[in-house]
Amino acid sequence: MKIEIKTVNYVDAKGSVAIVELLEAYSQDPMGGAEPLTEYVKENLASKLSKIPNSFSVICYVENKPAGLITCFENFSTFKCKPLISIHDIIVSSEFRGLGISQQMLSKVEEVAKQRDCCKITLEVLEGNKVAQNAYTKFGFESYELDPEMGKALFWQKNL
Repeated sequence: MKIEIKTVNYVDAKGSVAIVELLEAYSQDPMGGAEPLTEYVKENLASKLSKIPNSFSVICYVENKPAGLITCFENFSTFKCKPLISIHDIIVSSEFRGLGISQQMLSKVEEVAKQRDCCKITLEVLEGNKVAQNAYTKFGFESYELDPEMGKALFWQKNL
């Protein structure tokens, strides 16, 4: 079985179609909100990503079929005064789960982060997504806290 992991060229037709295909499958999964992407997202995602400085995506193809995707954004740690990578989406198509694809894609993200002299990689995960949590723990991620008395960091949002 041929597994290929690489960064995506957002202006390449093959890569941009694959990104939308994978994100559409993820968005319809309960872990992705169980809602389809809008037509606007499908038509504009790759071109919008290409305009965000220091964004990148890692894609996995299995036998030339899109199988997994990680989309990342470079951010900045004020406490370390260095860049960091924020993982926004991690997707492995259901038919390709169990092949270690997430670990291989995370390795590629870590490679890019080290090339950019980043101090850390961050991500968010749903409380009930134990499979993903196990994969992230296996890769070395852990919950974030500065002081155990203050507890773990929480991810919040305000929709606009």
